[in-house]
Amino acid sequence: MNKLFAKVAMVAVGVGLAFPTFAADFNFKFAHSQPDSSVRHKSMMLFKEKLEKESNGRIAVELFSSSQLGSEPEVMDMVKMGAAQGTRGGAFTKANKKFLIYTLPFLYENTDAVLKAMRSDFGDMIADAAKANGYYIPATGVAGGFRQITNNARPINTPDDVRGLKIRTPGIETIIKTFQALEASPTSIPYGEVYMALKMGVADGQENPPSNISEMKFYEAQKYLSLVNYQIHPDPLMVNLKWYESLPDDLKAVFDKVSKEAMAWSDEHWLASEADYLAFLSDKLEVNEITPENRVKFIEKVRPVWDAYIADGTFTKDEVEQAVAAGK
Repeated sequence: MNKLFAKVAMVAVGVGLAFPTFAADFNFKFAHSQPDSSVRHKSMMLFKEKLEKESNGRIAVELFSSSQLGSEPEVMDMVKMGAAQGTRGGAFTKANKKFLIYTLPFLYENTDAVLKAMRSDFGDMIADAAKANGYYIPATGVAGGFRQITNNARPINTPDDVRGLKIRTPGIETIIKTFQALEASPTSIPYGEVYMALKMGVADGQENPPSNISEMKFYEAQKYLSLVNYQIHPDPLMVNLKWYESLPDDLKAVFDKVSKEAMAWSDEHWLASEADYLAFLSDKLEVNEITPENRVKFIEKVRPVWDAYIADGTFTKDEVEQAVAAGK
């Protein structure tokens, strides 16, 4: 039988015939805005490899980086409508506005506390609430380390140094409100357009973790990097809920397992890389770090951001306390 099959194969090749290939039972199209060199993309390459292997080819994964399919909000809408099946990025409020709780300025002192909170029962509650908006979130991590500020005008040591600067911000309310509280002029610009905006002077500066500043080459259009450690972002894997629910139970289990493993890899490598990225930026920019005394001034200046979210009902005071406690 094997010899017969070999002969048939040789004949088929000789006459230009092709054997049929079998399509996967499910296709998972994933898109995001960061480049192929980013930790986010590398973690999703691991996700693809592991998911296709552990599902025995029943789930096929396509990856689209560098905003190939659109901006982060556009891709979020695609995921909700089912035109794509998954994404990660800064438009996470479309999944659940309460993800903003992790981004309250100066909420956490270190990344260990952030990860502990995201992986707690409190974190599960935030993720599960996204189902009401059509998204399933099997894992949440961090989008790099703490966010820092770059600009072309001056080093930032005190809140007064931020006043009047045009700072590019993503469309994330806590960032916009934070810079408004600091009396800057926040300017919302899509992530993929920030480099040119800085080059052309549309914005004086921007805020991001060192990894993003390096990968997106923002340093080429900036002079100063100020280490303020004011905020950290969640990085949930946001999946079309109907697509996930269409999976049989065994594939749901595989999908959840691989998602958590890929996110854990992302967290480990993204956070570990921040020191290297910072060292790289130190050769490109003038770097300064705020003092503990000035950090207190920043906290006092932005505290109204916390109060505003509690007042408008986005979070309750109890939820903020839960978020803090979950990180301890």
